[in-house]
Amino acid sequence: MSAPPLAGLADLAATTRGRAERAGTLATRYVERLPVVAERRRELMARALEPDQDPAHALQAVHQALAGGTAEHAVAAYDSVRARVALGYGAARTPAGPVLAHDAHGRERLGTTPPLARASMAPRAWPGARWAARLRWRGRAVELRRTSGVHGTRDDAAQIESPDPRGRWSHAAARRRIVLLALIIAQTWIATAFMTNVLPYHGTQALEIATLVLFAILFGWISAGFWTALAGFALLARGRDRHAISAALRNGGARRPIPADARTAIVMPICNEDVPRVFAGLRATYESLAETGALDRFDFFVLSDTGGADTRVAEVEAWMTLCRAVEGFGRIFYRWRQHRIKRKSGNIADFCRRWGRNYRYMVVLDADSVMTGACLTALVRMAEANPNVGIIQTAPRAAGRDTLYARVQQFATGAYGPLFTAGLHFWQLGESHYWGHNAIIRVAPFMRHCALARLPGSGALSGEILSHDFVEAALMRRAGWAVWIAYDVPGSYEEMPPNLIDELSRDRRWCQGNLLNFRLFLMKGLHPAHRAVFMTGVMAYLSAPLWFAFLILSTVMLSVHELSIPEYFTEPYQLFPVWPQWRPEWAVSLFSATALLLFLPKILAGVLIAAREPAGYGGRARLCASLVGEMALSALLAPIRMLFHTQFVLTALAGRSVRWRSPPRDDAQTSWGDALARHAVHTLLGTSWAAFVWWLNPAYLWWLLPVVGALILSIPLSVYTSRVGLGRRLRRRRYFLIPEEARPPAVIRATRRYVKRALPPADAAMAVVDPMLNALMAAHGTARFRVPASARRARAALVERALRDGLAGLAPAERGRLVGDPVALSELHLRVWSEPAADVAWSAARELARPPPPAPWRPVAATLAARPAA
Repeated sequence: MSAPPLAGLADLAATTRGRAERAGTLATRYVERLPVVAERRRELMARALEPDQDPAHALQAVHQALAGGTAEHAVAAYDSVRARVALGYGAARTPAGPVLAHDAHGRERLGTTPPLARASMAPRAWPGARWAARLRWRGRAVELRRTSGVHGTRDDAAQIESPDPRGRWSHAAARRRIVLLALIIAQTWIATAFMTNVLPYHGTQALEIATLVLFAILFGWISAGFWTALAGFALLARGRDRHAISAALRNGGARRPIPADARTAIVMPICNEDVPRVFAGLRATYESLAETGALDRFDFFVLSDTGGADTRVAEVEAWMTLCRAVEGFGRIFYRWRQHRIKRKSGNIADFCRRWGRNYRYMVVLDADSVMTGACLTALVRMAEANPNVGIIQTAPRAAGRDTLYARVQQFATGAYGPLFTAGLHFWQLGESHYWGHNAIIRVAPFMRHCALARLPGSGALSGEILSHDFVEAALMRRAGWAVWIAYDVPGSYEEMPPNLIDELSRDRRWCQGNLLNFRLFLMKGLHPAHRAVFMTGVMAYLSAPLWFAFLILSTVMLSVHELSIPEYFTEPYQLFPVWPQWRPEWAVSLFSATALLLFLPKILAGVLIAAREPAGYGGRARLCASLVGEMALSALLAPIRMLFHTQFVLTALAGRSVRWRSPPRDDAQTSWGDALARHAVHTLLGTSWAAFVWWLNPAYLWWLLPVVGALILSIPLSVYTSRVGLGRRLRRRRYFLIPEEARPPAVIRATRRYVKRALPPADAAMAVVDPMLNALMAAHGTARFRVPASARRARAALVERALRDGLAGLAPAERGRLVGDPVALSELHLRVWSEPAADVAWSAARELARPPPPAPWRPVAATLAARPAA
């Protein structure tokens, strides 16, 4: 039976009353979340609870009151964006005006970027099949004259080659490279001849010839590293270098004022990074630069390629919080790129096209980079003193990790890195490496010559250039600009991968990038030094399958020797037999000589440290123990890396591409399950290999044990070296210590402090619920009210699904579209706080109160007026 009419009216009245009470309660709780004074809160409460007001409009009335009583748009929550941003983050201003202002269409726009100053940076297409013959060298002076037409630069054609007006460094570099090549060839020739006598048939059989070819290539690779480290040791031990680019800082050069027109942009491309760590490092760098008194010569740009909605929200809030903390509005900028083409190189090129003509230099940072103000200003002064220099690369020191694996790598980088970096400088001089970060770049020639087109063709070794830094350095030098390594300038820091698996994931991307770059090896006009750089980039990974093939051939030769009848007559009409001879004592001598080439540079590095700064490495006794421990661990990890790198090379050559993900920025530990999944095949291979060799000849297993033993132990090695607790215990005992741990620089200490103080990162759900964060994200986007009917229907459907199912019911792309649409975000915000239908999906999120952003701890900008200009 149907209910009586009066009963139905009573139920309807009760339902309406319940909804009104519920709407009034939500509106009251919403007002309580606003950081307003008590009088203003009472006023807003009264507006929300007016007795004659339609309950559905309770929260709309609050937003209209916040907006001053105006209703300009169809979504009331968008009208109050300016007021809510001011409540949560203050009415920030820059010399050019308020940070939050109306655009030409009357929409609220958050000024996270400066006005556009567009310039051209158009890539030239790589030629086709006969590109090597058609690409012509245009001449350095011509290219430099063309460069001078870009705003903010000078015509440096008067000095087209080097900081030395007489060009002496280029002649010295040529002589040194001839000596290096002679040393490598001579040493490899002697070792290969020795290896020939070790083999039983002295290189007369096919297997032995193949083995000798591989041995010669690999020994030459080891020899190149040995002489590089030895040259670096001689340079550091001597303590003087007349060709160093840092010579400009001597005799008062380090205190020379930076010209007002020498503007520098510090750019940090990021993509789905650890937001608190990124902005903590950026803040530490900013404050260190402010202490030099040269802050007014620099601007900071965070260039985001982030695709995740949660991380994007966290980045916008972190930018606002950083700017408030250091009063950095108008000097720290944030740009989110919607179309993420060409990854990091495309992000840098996008910055150059938009704002590059405003700056003479840019310093490129990675997401984990930290640099001191003294280092940044030194880079600018060196570039100013050498107007023909296109790139100056610093030598970053690794610091900031706690896992055992990362701490060992940090120790190795700190102990041995200076030798190899100084050695690279010794052989390369003005044709050096660029590693893509912690380097200063002259913007105008970079824009003119370093735009990168896609490589033609199909497959993994075509398309976008991945390891862009080597190519950019080669193109810069090809245009006549020098590329230097400032190996002796301190204050540049980065972080290492926390564990072996993460390092290998990074190596896979680098492997494919270096193999792809080798397609440019024969490009007309490249300097021979940069052809060598391309070659070393390839050999860094190609050496792994060569080593693997060498070991396999050695095992095959053993099998032939043990399982077949020896061949005494190897040639027709041979009168006398050839007796196969194994000479283990010669093999031991050759093995010892090879080990000497590998480990002597490390010993020399230890000698240099023990003589100059042993305290920073835990003292001489712990330094020696750390050196031995690092050598042992590196020897165990080498076969594991060999197999992984072999796999990377083969899959890249087979046409399989890799996903380019940002590396982890925290101390991630490897689980037993992950280690088993990544190393199980290698463990099985090592066990089978050892068993087979034992079956052939147990005596030979001792020669192969360093390889197969490491493969068998790969799973526990990967797990235990990733442990944070083990790394910290060894640090407390001062093993694998580095100066950045013994006496942390101020920027490292500041970075750690700001990471600890940071609030948990905001996410997309908080951007929907929190009144201030919602307004901030709405102001950051572009509100489009006049859209086609189909777009309006899609927007309404997206909001309805998010209201009913929460963000978990949306695909990642839909969540990104929601946080990037101020109209949809404002409408969802209003309905989440006003409709009881949202209780199921959003009640828990509404309960999570987020404290207002912290007030500035130390207003850096307020202290600048008292300091002299740089």
